Amino acid sequence: MRPEILFPLFAPVRTLPGVGPRSVEKFARIAGERVIDLLWLRPNGYVDRRLRPSIAAVPEGTIGTVEVNVLSHIKPARPKAPYRVLCGDEASVLELIFFGGAQDYLARSLPEGARRILSGRIERHEGRLQMAHPDYVVAPDQADQIPEIEPVYPLTEGLTNKAVAKAMRGALALLPEMPEWQDVAWRARQGWPGWGEALTAIHAPAEVDEAALETARRRLAYDEVLANQLALMLIRQRMKKAAGRRIAGDGTLRRRLLAALPYQPTAAQTRSVAEIEADLASGERMQRLLQGDVGAGKTLVALLAMLIAVEAGTQAALMAPTEILARQHMATIGPLAEKIGIRAALLTGREKGKTREKILADLAAGDLHILIGTHALFTDDVAFADLSLAIVDEQHKFGVSQRLSLSAKGGRPAHVLVMTATPIPRTLSMTLYGDMDVSKLDEKPPGRRPITTRAIPLSRLEDVEIAVARAIGAGDRVYWVCPLVEQNEKLDLTAVESRYAELERRFEGRVALAHGQMKATAKDAAMERFRSGAASILVATTVIEVGVDVPEATVMIIEHAERFGLAQLHQLRGRVGRGARPSTCLLLYQDDPRPGETATSRLRIMRETEDGFVIAEEDLRLRGAGEVLGTRQAGTPDLHFADLFRDSDLLAAARDDANLTIARDAELATPRGAALRALLYLFERDEAVRYLRSG
Repeated sequence: MRPEILFPLFAPVRTLPGVGPRSVEKFARIAGERVIDLLWLRPNGYVDRRLRPSIAAVPEGTIGTVEVNVLSHIKPARPKAPYRVLCGDEASVLELIFFGGAQDYLARSLPEGARRILSGRIERHEGRLQMAHPDYVVAPDQADQIPEIEPVYPLTEGLTNKAVAKAMRGALALLPEMPEWQDVAWRARQGWPGWGEALTAIHAPAEVDEAALETARRRLAYDEVLANQLALMLIRQRMKKAAGRRIAGDGTLRRRLLAALPYQPTAAQTRSVAEIEADLASGERMQRLLQGDVGAGKTLVALLAMLIAVEAGTQAALMAPTEILARQHMATIGPLAEKIGIRAALLTGREKGKTREKILADLAAGDLHILIGTHALFTDDVAFADLSLAIVDEQHKFGVSQRLSLSAKGGRPAHVLVMTATPIPRTLSMTLYGDMDVSKLDEKPPGRRPITTRAIPLSRLEDVEIAVARAIGAGDRVYWVCPLVEQNEKLDLTAVESRYAELERRFEGRVALAHGQMKATAKDAAMERFRSGAASILVATTVIEVGVDVPEATVMIIEHAERFGLAQLHQLRGRVGRGARPSTCLLLYQDDPRPGETATSRLRIMRETEDGFVIAEEDLRLRGAGEVLGTRQAGTPDLHFADLFRDSDLLAAARDDANLTIARDAELATPRGAALRALLYLFERDEAVRYLRSG
């Protein structure tokens, strides 16, 4: 149960002053539906309205607060023309501009001959100083109605900054006196204010003091990352407490597999398998993350791990986020399993009727050793005879809470290995996977060739098509990835279909099309045409980002590359360079207008390095954590004040603090422990507190 002291903060935002039935949805759009969501809304900046200079002394294009006499009203001469009010001080005239203004209201609020204080942006137009729609118009005796320092918030249509500021004042009035959850000596060294003082400093500062605002932000940033790290540590403690099964194989299946391979595993693969083997034999439940760069050989590590489970007489499951990726895993693992004498099967939403019934019956009887599938593995009718190892691929596409669902499928909790082909910066890995041990595949298998990467303006599209003709004439295959169009699926579809039609006219019968809106059977048929060589060019959306392995593909063309994130560009590039022939990645960018600074940086980094871990760190620096995995990706923590690139020192300190706290006060029973429980509830890490209570 959430502590009663926090109830006012979790009340609906509609309980705040100025938030009515019509505006509540708009508040939800910019922040959320509760008071606490509004308090987490960071201002974009601040306006200082304290200075009252003469009109002429306000720098043009800036916000000024001036005291004036109202001189005259000039009504519009024609419809849709602005209503103008001339005002002035001793030396200058200022023209107020109102579009669609209610004339009666303007006559009442700005009567001719009256003295008024105005605050708003002053511009010069055709030689005249103007202020369009002043932010504030008050009589001198009501000057206190103009905030001296005004935070500027993100807004949505129909919601004014005044309305948000009024609601925020109401939210600040509800801040309770909270016990201090930070270590006293640590907070003193940092010179940080209390939690409530820090929020007040952000939303109602007495000065626009960058140093003071940054001090308040870092205090709140530390609270965020501390809540996150403490929650992860509590979950980790709970998982470690839960009795794990000792799973030890005799190595026979693994030796058979390695003998059947035409290559030797890399040192990184061998090391990762050894770490997994030690976890499985330890008697504690494994919670391990396997991070691999594009093409680093995660699938082989996963198969060797699953063979340990099969050697021990148990079963293993591998879950992928898409059917394409699940089928790709099956295409790789199925023949190898058959060669070494064990059974693997695929279960997706497409397996139906007798086929599905047979898979489920064999699984329940223990006759099926490895099951590969999608979310279909979560359904109630999927029952294992004895599941001891659950592997989740591309974990961030599922979400942290689902990590545990599959592991409970075998009656007894299974060991969990999660894999990602998206190299994750160290700080983001700590934030998302702090409850897990990490294995890293940081070298490529033998035979993977470097990929030549070039950035080419779209104005040279004809040259690119000539190069494509040369490549397919030499027997190579080409991916052509079409752009994301402002996250609009309909426009994405138009882009990919028009590029397909244009290339099909030029290379008739040699082009296949694949995108997310196609029926699965049609998409598979297109992929198969490309895989078999019946089609030489595959025009696609990012549906091919993971799980497509065609060694004959040597050219990757990414259209409007400036619209993609670095990690995604790196993933797409990793679809080529898988065979013996040299490979090329062409990044086509819009050159009129030229891409912005961030997009230009991305293209430069892609040309300079193929190291996914370097690229991941750069991606975090350029875009911030909120976007690296997609702002609302399942499992991504909401960070309102922390920036994982700027605040990596705070994350490391919070991790140490959480570790030490759990070591000294595992039940959070001390006075500081009780305060930390409140922190967990404040940041909605309720699940971690439940683990604490359930022992």
